Amino acid sequence: MKILVVGSGGREHAICWKIAQSPKADKIYCAPGNAGIAEYAECVPIGAMEFEKLAAFAKENAIDLTVVGMDDPLVGGIVDVFEKEGLRIFGPRANAAILEGSKAFSKDLMKKYGIPTAAYENFDDPEKALAYLETADFPIVLKADGLALGKGVLICNNLEEAKAGVQTIMLDKQFGAAGNQMVIEEFMTGREVSVLSFVDGKTIKCMTSAQDHKRALDGDQGLNTGGMGTFSPSPFYTEEVDKFCKDHIYQATVDAMRAEGREFKGVIFFGLMLTPKGPRVLEYNARFGDPETQVVLPRMKTDIVDVFEACIDGTLDQIDLEFEDNAAVCVVLASGGYPVAYEKGFPIHGLENFKDKDGYYVFHAGTRQADGQIVTNGGRVLGVTAVGPDLKTARANAYEAVKLVSFEKAFCRSDIGKAIDEA
Repeated sequence: MKILVVGSGGREHAICWKIAQSPKADKIYCAPGNAGIAEYAECVPIGAMEFEKLAAFAKENAIDLTVVGMDDPLVGGIVDVFEKEGLRIFGPRANAAILEGSKAFSKDLMKKYGIPTAAYENFDDPEKALAYLETADFPIVLKADGLALGKGVLICNNLEEAKAGVQTIMLDKQFGAAGNQMVIEEFMTGREVSVLSFVDGKTIKCMTSAQDHKRALDGDQGLNTGGMGTFSPSPFYTEEVDKFCKDHIYQATVDAMRAEGREFKGVIFFGLMLTPKGPRVLEYNARFGDPETQVVLPRMKTDIVDVFEACIDGTLDQIDLEFEDNAAVCVVLASGGYPVAYEKGFPIHGLENFKDKDGYYVFHAGTRQADGQIVTNGGRVLGVTAVGPDLKTARANAYEAVKLVSFEKAFCRSDIGKAIDEA
């Protein structure tokens, strides 16, 4: 098979790496790809939002399957464009990707179908939002409705902060059009857990659990980022939690989308909060999480191409989705100054150290080729991942792996997986 992957980050690198292990994959392309992805795939200089060009490329090159990693093209309707051209593509259509594309939509869906989540109100008028805050309990959470690169969420401890948050999201439009509408939500406490799942419209099969670290600095300080590291499985995701989520959240979400005439095929990422009252949905994503994918896929035993095909064909119930009984930890190496201002173009040293190291992986997020070497080209540069028989060993291995690679002004959090010690 010829397979095209759409995207350019660590998630897409992990997907290409996993596809390359399938005996079904004869040739892999990635648009636009990055310097690390080039090891497994031929990188094609077409942007992820250039749907017509991508579809034309898929036709010209007789692509058998396209896999979309990123949220923007899915919400923008890339699947609809490809299907109209008779091309096979893995991911939800635009009317289903709205599950991630609009927080207001997903909150209303959960309310309608009794899926447990935080209490909330939706606003498209900043004056009404400000009036509502006068009577609210604090802390409280403000969320830009649309896609905001994982950054459109503000936790406000008092009325003053919340008023400033409305200004930021709805008036100053710091997150662009994502802030045209806003969700104000009760603040939930507990452990956060991420669960990725494959969905074929009817059947849902969950991957192994993971936990992400969003803040830039140690001790969960600093600004929110797209993710500074992850570990899998989460020790807090117990059999009891799994049973509750299967009974009340996972299948219920798939069934709700189908009932709404928005059949979902692809990956649903469940962001969960394990509150004292039980698990609640924090958010949905309509695709693989990044960097969660970088710890989940190295543990997956099943051929990923078989799973993609089953999701498209509605035969996921026939797939035995299996994962290794081990653990994985990913530490993100970022550019100094991220997520605000940072320099690009520093040469990366030591990538060759991963070549023969079993269970050690380096996934490229922000890299490119320049003058015959690989240089930094983003805020999050590399996802350094290692596996081990248990979480503590995997974490020790991941930090050993970080020492194998370097670039100027690199930094990482030194406490990824700190929750492992608290379990």
